[in-house]
Amino acid sequence: MRTAGLALLWAGCALAQGIETLSSETLAPAAVPTASHDLRIAAHLFEGTRWSPGEARAALTAAGALFAQCGIAVSIDLHLLRAPRRFRYLYTPDSRELLRGLAPRKPALFLVEDTRNQPAYDAEAVGRANARTRPEMADTAWITYTRRDLPVVIAHEMVHVLSDSGSHSTEIGNLMNEDSDPGNTRLTPAQCETLRARGEANALLAPRMVKP
Repeated sequence: MRTAGLALLWAGCALAQGIETLSSETLAPAAVPTASHDLRIAAHLFEGTRWSPGEARAALTAAGALFAQCGIAVSIDLHLLRAPRRFRYLYTPDSRELLRGLAPRKPALFLVEDTRNQPAYDAEAVGRANARTRPEMADTAWITYTRRDLPVVIAHEMVHVLSDSGSHSTEIGNLMNEDSDPGNTRLTPAQCETLRARGEANALLAPRMVKP
């Protein structure tokens, strides 16, 4: 009864803020039979932005496939939301309010129109280490509308979230290079180990049972 009551409370809060889920679908990048972990991302797309559902599906699926190199199988629940205009932008006060009302499963990804934060970044990841003053936003990534290297940008920010680290790499071709070049897709064994260990420790990755 207590769990059901909390669910109803959050649903009522979301409705009061004018947030409505219009549709939901699950995207599954190519299977990873030898995966050691499963990653389930809750992705959110807003009605009334320049993002199209087809564009979002393609970018998310391609981004999810990049985690296979670390032995991680990805599934993505894509939710189309109707919400007041202010929630369609990354702006910490409004985004915190959105998350309080929506209470999404984590890790959560938001495809937004733009950012109103200063300094303005095209994408932002909020791990636990940089969420002390905005706890509602922990374990989330925010991607503003752009047509430039979207799969790389999305995967890059999700690695920040899973690793709970803002570290970058200077290695050519590395996914964590600060440049979101389409050729920057590789992760080192050490990077994979870090994101698996921290992702599992923070309950963002689910380890698969090892057969005896």
